[in-house]
Amino acid sequence: MPKQSRNSTKHSGVFFVELDSGDQTFFIRYKKDRKLIEERAGRKSQGWTAAKANRLRTERLAGKSESNVEKRAREKVRKESVENRWTFQKIFDEYLASRPDLKGRANDVRRFKSYLGKSFANKTPEEVTHFDINKLKEGLHKKKLKPATIRHALEILNRTANFAAKRGLCAGISFVVEMPRVNNIKTEDLTPEELSRLIKVLDEEQDIQASNMLRIALYTGMRRGELFSLKWSDVNFRRKTITIRDPKGGLDVTIPLNKMAEEVLKEHPDTASEFVFPGEGGQLRKKTPRSLNRIKLKAQLPEDFRMLHGLRHVYASHLASSGKVDLYTLQKLLTHKSPLMTQRYAHLRNEALMDASNVISEIIKQETNIIELDELKTGKGE
Repeated sequence: MPKQSRNSTKHSGVFFVELDSGDQTFFIRYKKDRKLIEERAGRKSQGWTAAKANRLRTERLAGKSESNVEKRAREKVRKESVENRWTFQKIFDEYLASRPDLKGRANDVRRFKSYLGKSFANKTPEEVTHFDINKLKEGLHKKKLKPATIRHALEILNRTANFAAKRGLCAGISFVVEMPRVNNIKTEDLTPEELSRLIKVLDEEQDIQASNMLRIALYTGMRRGELFSLKWSDVNFRRKTITIRDPKGGLDVTIPLNKMAEEVLKEHPDTASEFVFPGEGGQLRKKTPRSLNRIKLKAQLPEDFRMLHGLRHVYASHLASSGKVDLYTLQKLLTHKSPLMTQRYAHLRNEALMDASNVISEIIKQETNIIELDELKTGKGE
């Protein structure tokens, strides 16, 4: 309370104090819920008078307005409520903190910021409505994003909400978010002529790191990330194996080191890095070599052919179409966690089996021709 002496007014419970500046500050006193409350109304220079202060006191007693203490308490509760709201931004940050080894982390952060941040960052999962989801879909569709990209954004929204619900942070989204249908099964392949041109270009390529990376992708079917993280300690020349650490499917797996891949790795330059295909400073590679695009253009490959991912498909397609590799073995070689992904190559194996089955037609046709020829000779008395 002010140290200055109080001056009473003709209004009960209203007094003022004189300030050194010559101004006056009016105060009111009243009881509420058996508690004595004393609060500042305002200064004379701000337009306050004893009568105006008395009207404020009357409102407080009638419960028509809140005291400054009550306002501060309510504001404190509001701030605490806001701070304790588990918005998508807070949940997403918590999710990332709990998953320091999350694969695709950079992509998730980019998608959240680009596609979800504006509309959902300050919303809680339980506040999300069907209208919000439909508006998001329409907005992303207007940006001419592919269905797969829209699906990725919605999956992050779902994953974040489910994380919050499982951790007991807040309730999740109250309805099932419908995902756009995506036909994402794209099996890339190269014609014999294209593959021949590529091999020739690789033989002439001066960037040994790039050319050998492509060769290993073609000879083993390893994924882009698996090639980037491949260490020399994962290559066992004695046992003829390659260990793939923490693959897309989950646990570490071992694949055969075939003769062609072995020849490439034995001749591959040693850069004193623990990684076979190191990035800057011998550390883990973060991006593909720029020379891959030059190799693609020089080999005259299709414009939409993805070099590393595409060669993985070429590897799988050749094995499936050979008719010598069953789908279960192919699944193991490709380190697919589920056989559903391997099924995209089933038609190639079926075609190979059909070709093999048709051999019987040729055999029977040959046998029939021989018999007919023998009967013809016998009829002529030969």
